[in-house]
Amino acid sequence: MRDAMNRRQALALGTGAVVAATLSLRAGPACAARNNSEEAIKAFTRGKEPVRGKVKLELPEIAENGNTVPMTVSVDVPMTEESFVEEVMIVAEGNPNPGVISFHFTPSSVAEANTRIRLAETQNVVAIARMNDGSVFSDVRQVKVTIGGCGG
Repeated sequence: MRDAMNRRQALALGTGAVVAATLSLRAGPACAARNNSEEAIKAFTRGKEPVRGKVKLELPEIAENGNTVPMTVSVDVPMTEESFVEEVMIVAEGNPNPGVISFHFTPSSVAEANTRIRLAETQNVVAIARMNDGSVFSDVRQVKVTIGGCGG
């Protein structure tokens, strides 16, 4: 039961496939999150610099409640055996644990997922998509959090 407090798993159905997503919820110092977000992105991209484009991150510009912010991410690529999105990682730069959620895809998936995320404060949210050939693409959105968030 303790593990459920730190790690939640969600399943989303794609056309003919299941997309597994893992949501991490851990507390820690907020100032370290910004440094950790760069490290998390570098580890996810395997050192490659993400290229802006192909990824579309949809979030509200203003979140009246940081505890439940709707989010949709999609990647505009053909999902074929030769070329497909393997994984999309969402990073919230100002959260105590910046790695918010990761979506895993297969060639038979639709490269789109939506959920609600928790944001500690006004911050940038970054989506990074890693393709099966190792190329990486990204999108960034700033969300202004007015109340709530990870800290209350």
